[in-house]
Amino acid sequence: MNREEMLGRMAADEGPWDIVIIGGGATGLGVAVDAASRGHKTLLLEQSDFGKGTSSRSTKLAHGGVRYLRQGNVALVMEALKERGIMRANAPHLVSDQRFIVPTYDWWETPFYGIGMKIYDAMAGRYGFGPSRILSKEETLAHIPALHAEGLNGGVQYYDGKFDDARYLVHLARTAVEQGATLLNYARVVGLTKNGGGLVTGLVVEDAEGGGEYACMAKVVINATGPFTDGILRLDDPGAGSIIAPSQGVHLVFDASFLASDTAIMVPHTPDDRVMFAIPWHDHVVVGTTDHEVEQASLEPEPTEEDIDFLLDTAGRYLERKPTRADVLTAFAGIRPLVAADDSKGTAVLSREHTIQISRSGLVTICGGKWTTYRRMAEEVVGHAETVAGLEEWPCVTKQLKLHGYHEEADSFGPLAVYGSDAPEIRALCEQRPELDRPLHVDLPYLKAEVVWAARYEMARTVDDCLARRTRALFLNAGAARDMAPEVASLLAAERGKDEEWVQEQVRVFRGICEPYMVK
Repeated sequence: MNREEMLGRMAADEGPWDIVIIGGGATGLGVAVDAASRGHKTLLLEQSDFGKGTSSRSTKLAHGGVRYLRQGNVALVMEALKERGIMRANAPHLVSDQRFIVPTYDWWETPFYGIGMKIYDAMAGRYGFGPSRILSKEETLAHIPALHAEGLNGGVQYYDGKFDDARYLVHLARTAVEQGATLLNYARVVGLTKNGGGLVTGLVVEDAEGGGEYACMAKVVINATGPFTDGILRLDDPGAGSIIAPSQGVHLVFDASFLASDTAIMVPHTPDDRVMFAIPWHDHVVVGTTDHEVEQASLEPEPTEEDIDFLLDTAGRYLERKPTRADVLTAFAGIRPLVAADDSKGTAVLSREHTIQISRSGLVTICGGKWTTYRRMAEEVVGHAETVAGLEEWPCVTKQLKLHGYHEEADSFGPLAVYGSDAPEIRALCEQRPELDRPLHVDLPYLKAEVVWAARYEMARTVDDCLARRTRALFLNAGAARDMAPEVASLLAAERGKDEEWVQEQVRVFRGICEPYMVK
């Protein structure tokens, strides 16, 4: 997967693409995989890097959504549980089982949540990850010794899925390319072209690196831009209203010692009516999330002081060792692209179901939804796109399509497990160039070779691409990531033929990005 090759493909193609997708997050890349694997000539354009926005900032769960069950949204939960199973089957190197425990402190909680989890198990059916059961206080503390023990009655154990969202995106991108799609990051759509009847016939895209503009003809255009959906709708119709109600969620990351367990905690009811998780992830602990409305979406949303304090306070009620601001290694925020509702009582109660809209111009828009249901969303929207464009209606094959890197025993690759079948090639690179077989920082497992790999095969263009999404350094330890920037910039410069001025600018920009992630 090489950007120069992708740009060349787009520039050289004069005929109409069957399907052009705007947006390189979970939904857009899922659509690219689906469309290309059906045999459609497919182009995807992303304004920044793949997953720069929402899709790299999730709670790291492939899950049915326990809280949606509490809200009575049975259809969404059942669909998500099925899709969770498909994700694990098609990408076992990226999606794994995760044991959760709901700690119970009031007498009624154990039977109440115990029954709820049995319903959750039953809804999962053959896609289940493991049976739920009620635990004694002693069993609960044996699994999570870091729990606050005073007043603890016991717990309810259940299983869900955990994954690395940004790495999953990279493998979706590589799968799409293997299926014949053309993908381009740092390619911003600046206009839509239409015929005399007002129907969309293509778009104008600006190469953010080279500065040139390209006109791309398309039989159908799909708007899969998540929080930025309204902006594309207004390119189509300047008078279009807003259909997105953006909501911001914040997560805090701590050293693994705060949980000291491979079992996650789920708190089913927080003061803001959300679920809070404490999840072991890449030898750290991710705690989240919050939910509040924001006026507009940003590629780099910043955690608020209020959200940070709320998570510290809530986590401190359940952990024996109460975390402080000094313990936060990273604080990150993400924007949920929720579909607006006229009678909304706040974004926490808005549906996580997706919506497909077809404009008078023929522009197809998909918005809303959740990470776990990305594949089903893609299947549905490609079907609509085939109808709008009059394309041959080929069957969807993604239920059984293994993602790039598929490997059933990837854990044997240690820290490189998330690369799946690519891991031996990275090891071979280290053998060829022993100087690359060294960590970038003592506090994180990432090797210099991973930067070279990302530049050569995963379309990483910047230090941010490498440290936020090809590796997860920024999302695990912002201070360590900041320290790694000069060496990463030098490695990238050598791969891309850039000079020292470029290196210094990359370091400056990335260190600016790091600042909001570092809690003071």
